[in-house]
Amino acid sequence: MSTAARPHAAWFRTFAPRPAAETRLFCFPHAGGAASAFRGWAAGLPASVEVTAVQYPGRQDRYDEDPAPDMATLVADITEAIVPLVDRPVAFFGHSMGATVAYEVARALPRELRPALVRFFASARRAPDACRPLDPGFRGDDGIVRYIRALGGSGAALLADPELLEVALPALRGDFGLIETYRHVPGAPLMCPVTAVVGTDDSHNAPADVQRWARYTTSAFELRVLPGGHFYTETATEELLGLLAGRLAPAHRP
Repeated sequence: MSTAARPHAAWFRTFAPRPAAETRLFCFPHAGGAASAFRGWAAGLPASVEVTAVQYPGRQDRYDEDPAPDMATLVADITEAIVPLVDRPVAFFGHSMGATVAYEVARALPRELRPALVRFFASARRAPDACRPLDPGFRGDDGIVRYIRALGGSGAALLADPELLEVALPALRGDFGLIETYRHVPGAPLMCPVTAVVGTDDSHNAPADVQRWARYTTSAFELRVLPGGHFYTETATEELLGLLAGRLAPAHRP
């Protein structure tokens, strides 16, 4: 099934609805990841924040759909679906590939909605102009698996199961294709504050690489380094949610 045939609701999962929340936090998963990565986040955030996770096609309950053919298509589809939900202040959190997707969606928002984006969190990802194609050794199914195992995290352990690997590979191929073909097109910077976060032991992103996100906003920028590797989100979750809660408090609004 094509992504165009799905209703807008197919793109988002709100595991703990908070209709009265002041801010809606949209979370964009990593390559091969899914909305379920953010299932427990609401419990660590104040009632004033509603967590809404993006569900890319080709995984979990969207397994019957083809993965997005390219970044432009994925961004256009998410942007169209997200517009009705920008009915209050929003923030974007993107982890790894998700940071690139979130950034491009932020740029694609209709001009009148852009002031609603009050904070952008870029996690474990180089700035858009610093993104490069993968090393040839990480191409093909075997290369993808090697790359994921090198990153660590719970996803790497799951791929040790041949049956789970077979289920995951179509989405992984699609997402790694997005990473491989993505090229940043210069444009206007974001208007909201940007917080870039990276793990102390992330072997694929040094703090200096992540620092370059400072160029992508006309507002404030900060770099935060939390304990852990590429998936510090799984091991330093409490620290991360504390950071998000603090930055989404009204006192930190632009």
